[in-house]
Amino acid sequence: MPLTELQIKKAKPTEKPYTLSDGLGLSLLVEPNGSKAWRFRYRFDGKPKMLSLGTYEHVSLADARQRRDESRRLVASGVNPSTLRKEQKAAKTLSATNTFEAITREWYEHRYDRWPASYRTEVVNHNSMELVRF
Repeated sequence: MPLTELQIKKAKPTEKPYTLSDGLGLSLLVEPNGSKAWRFRYRFDGKPKMLSLGTYEHVSLADARQRRDESRRLVASGVNPSTLRKEQKAAKTLSATNTFEAITREWYEHRYDRWPASYRTEVVNHNSMELVRF
């Protein structure tokens, strides 16, 4: 039987964590500290997997169901949602490290030993004030 908002709000913490099932692999984990987290359980390549969909505080029941449905579509098309999430996170991290500021700092560290101290200071000031601020 699918969960309701009232059931979720009434779910009280106990000494041990427990889950409330919504169906089709979606469940709500209720922790002893009172936190409530959405979980999606699925099988990929014959192995059981679990994907966290966020906390109830930030993800509503409707949003959790939508995320579950998206993940089920991915599994049906042969894509592991957990692996896809990790790849997206890695790509985001990589794009953040390829900023102009990061490249400028790398260039500076590579050249640092070759320059006199006064020129080093001048380069740092110029880069921080004129180039990196944009």
